Amino acid sequence: MREQLPSGTPVEVAGPSDAAFGLVVIPDIGGLRPLFDDLVARLAGEQGWAVAAPEPFPGRESMTLEERFAALSEVDDARFLGDVRAAADRTGAPTVGVLGFCMGGMYSLKAAGTGRFAAAVSFYGMIRVPEQWRGAGQADPIELLRRERACPVLAIIGGRDQWTPGGDVEDLAAVEGVQVEIYPQAEHGFAHDPSRPAHRPDDAADAWSKAIAFLRAHGS
Repeated sequence: MREQLPSGTPVEVAGPSDAAFGLVVIPDIGGLRPLFDDLVARLAGEQGWAVAAPEPFPGRESMTLEERFAALSEVDDARFLGDVRAAADRTGAPTVGVLGFCMGGMYSLKAAGTGRFAAAVSFYGMIRVPEQWRGAGQADPIELLRRERACPVLAIIGGRDQWTPGGDVEDLAAVEGVQVEIYPQAEHGFAHDPSRPAHRPDDAADAWSKAIAFLRAHGS
């Protein structure tokens, strides 16, 4: 069901109002669309969680993918993470995790450093902000993960993903509380959208199994 956060940002919500565990799903750069509506409903139905997914570009949902890429340098961490925390509140659950994909995976890493979440899963999230996306209101995810209040993190990464360079992955794996799972033959975006050419069904199934187990172990 589509609702609005206090900021006016659209959010897709599903699941019981009295769930013991909530999950914020941060979409990829394409934002809220049927793919994520279905994912929110599936996670709520299969796991019994309260799930909420906020739109990354509120008020600009009609932008093309190319326009979204161009607008990334304008994204402000405080505003974005404010919506992520508000989505966590919207679940109504006493314990909340966060999970995201691509750009949303990058913001899952950032959200892990806020102290709001019990656990974070990042599917192929950027470990440092790519140079072409950098803006005045942004910090590198890895720096936020080094905060004492950061929650446990599972980072799922493709071995052939150009958005997560090997040096960045090594730095991420060295951060306390971070678990890295690498799928050597996988490219960027291999797990969450079966329509993508990069999709790898077996790797995707394994990654999802690890993600669900990680969230359950640390939160629900």
